[in-house]
Amino acid sequence: MAESSRRLIAGIGSALVDLLIFESDEFVARTGAQKGGMTLVDDAYITNLLSQTKNKPAIVPGGSACNTILGAGNLGGPARFMGKRGDDEMGLFFENSLKASHVEPRLSVSSSPTGRVLSVITPDAQRTMFTCLGASSESTADEVDVQDFADAAVIHIEGYLLFNESLMRRAVELAKQTNARVSLDLASFTVVNAKRDILMELASKVDILIANEDEASAFTGMKTEHEAMAALAALCPIAVHKLGKRGSIISRIGETITVGIKGDGSALDTTGAGDLWAAGFLYGIINGFSLERCGELASACGYEVCQVQGASIPADGWKRIKALLAN
Repeated sequence: MAESSRRLIAGIGSALVDLLIFESDEFVARTGAQKGGMTLVDDAYITNLLSQTKNKPAIVPGGSACNTILGAGNLGGPARFMGKRGDDEMGLFFENSLKASHVEPRLSVSSSPTGRVLSVITPDAQRTMFTCLGASSESTADEVDVQDFADAAVIHIEGYLLFNESLMRRAVELAKQTNARVSLDLASFTVVNAKRDILMELASKVDILIANEDEASAFTGMKTEHEAMAALAALCPIAVHKLGKRGSIISRIGETITVGIKGDGSALDTTGAGDLWAAGFLYGIINGFSLERCGELASACGYEVCQVQGASIPADGWKRIKALLAN
């Protein structure tokens, strides 16, 4: 397949199920975790935290790369997700959720439980995550094959995959071997702080680098958004610096633009905001949209997911996004 004819967005990352609860800042403080970050825990830790809240969790498919690929599928483009689930009810729920969003699942299966994430959402719409990787942590480099990558325009990799270095290196290698572009979302400032050396090495092989303010600061060591943006842009052909309610800065080979937000900036829950932003942006890139239109579509996806609990945009939200596409 000629590269110009490719439209498939493929993602590789952790196959997780998200458990979402609304709680107070005090609840998060009692855990000792850094608010807004991601902490790796075991399954018993999540069970214990759930026992301390009276709020019933919402259950949705999750994982950073998965959220992005679900968004790409809902936008109407061909999409594929690669990961590892458990041979259990949650794993089947995860796989069926992919299919329902027009995403092709290429999942290996483990006897270990499907990974899950407890996402605690505070009144300011910030989410603090406690992640038990479960079966997803058992993914190995030899479980992905060149045929998983051969027809892809973009391979989207979540920063959390840095905790599985051999798999991440294999994904980048296969993407380059098949002439697919590599998109990397830095995922969390806690991941960047833990894996900065490896990340700096791999960044030179990335075509699209996506970071929010905390991640960009942790990765580049720069304090201002303009300094951080310049440092990101120097590393790869396309760099994105997401600025939350202030929009985003996007650079592509010397061209830099600023894109504002959609709506009034309000948010019920920011879970998946960056992931769905990436879905809109990548969809625009592979379809040849202008940089400005890519950013506008990304902002629309990010805004819509912030109006609901969890990382799944409902049907009426997708209808508004597709109306924007039609225009």
